[in-house]
Parts: sequence; C-alpha cells; structure tokens
Amino acid sequence: MNNPIVVALDVPSAAEALRLVRQLGDAVQWYKVGMELFAAEGPAFVRQLAAAGHFVFLDMKYYDIPETVKRATAVVASLGAKLLTVHAVDQVMRAAVDGRQGSDLKLLGVTVLTSFDESDLRMEGYSATVAELVAARVARARAAGVDGIVCSPVEVARVREIAGPDAILVTPGVRSAGADKGDQKRVATPRQALASGASLLVIGRQITRAADPRAEALRIRAEIE
Repeated sequence: MNNPIVVALDVPSAAEALRLVRQLGDAVQWYKVGMELFAAEGPAFVRQLAAAGHFVFLDMKYYDIPETVKRATAVVASLGAKLLTVHAVDQVMRAAVDGRQGSDLKLLGVTVLTSFDESDLRMEGYSATVAELVAARVARARAAGVDGIVCSPVEVARVREIAGPDAILVTPGVRSAGADKGDQKRVATPRQALASGASLLVIGRQITRAADPRAEALRIRAEIE
C-alpha cells in the first residue's frame, strides 16, 4: 500500500472507466468500483480490471439476510477483487466472513456514511453522536472478523485506536485543500487522513474530473509525500 490513492470509478460505463484507467497509467494501482458501474457492467468488468493487475475495491455495501450476503460474498471472492464493503451489522458481517473463506478477499465494515452528520442521525432516530455510533460499530466489526473499516477521515484516528494497528482503514471524503467537497460532509486532506491513521484514501472527482487525471494523481502523491 505504498501508493494509498484509490480512484473512485464513479462512471456509468466500462468505456469511460477504462479511459480513466488508461489516462492514469502507473500513477494509480487501486480502483473503486461502486454500485453505478457494477450495475452497468457487472462482474466481467471487475475480472477485467483484476486480470490487468489493478487492485479492485468493490464498494457494494452489502446489507441483506445472512445467506444472501454469504453467497454474494463468495461470488465476489471469485472475481479477483481485493476489498469488499458490507454494512457493519453483526449478522451481515459474520455472513460475509463465512462467504469469503478460502480466498484473499478482505472485508471492510461501513460504519456511518460520510454524507451523514449529526442532524441526519437525529432524523433516523439515533440518539448517539456520529463518533459514538462509529466507535460502537468498529468494535463489533473487529469482533466479527472483518479486516478493516470504511470511515470518515474525521474519525480515523479514533477508529485506529479501536481497530488496532493491523486494520485496513479506508477513508472516503478526502480532498486537497480548496477542492470541492461535493456531497461529503466529513472531510480532510490526504496528508491529514494519513497522519491520522488511514491506510487507503478514496478520491473521486478531484482526479476523475481533472483536465489531466494523471497529473492530478501525481500531484496528490507529491502532496502526500
């Protein structure tokens, strides 16, 4: 994980995604495939990326009955993806752990989406703060055998304390100073996120919508270093 940048391929087609991958070249090794691209192109695209030597973070945020999660996770494990997200709910996480048995697939628990803040939790009926809810879900994720956590860079230092030094901590909501925050509410710069304990940084529009995506990725790497 010497290069911690994960480029979010939040585009609707394989053609657009592969164009970005070609533009980025060796500036990036990790790519996130989310719901939109997976819905458009399916497992074949994940296999294609993995076969080309790229590391695939499949961000599906599974949340279903245990048997469904277990079977779906087993399928993902066969595609060559390196990381898969599931919601940090006990029975969901334990089912995913069962489903990935015998593979190298690593599982990430999703605690609280980075588009949520305190007011959103109140609307959903939670009395806990974002930090309290994240902490509780991190502890349960590690107890369930999940390898890491997806969390906001604002919470990553505390998550690292709870999850331990070997946990894979992936932070969306990462932007260089002055970059557009989009729909993220809990953000930090790449340097701040890594200094706080992040393992991998998910960066989307700042790179993918840049005039020169490769140059922007290299600029962020220099900023980190």
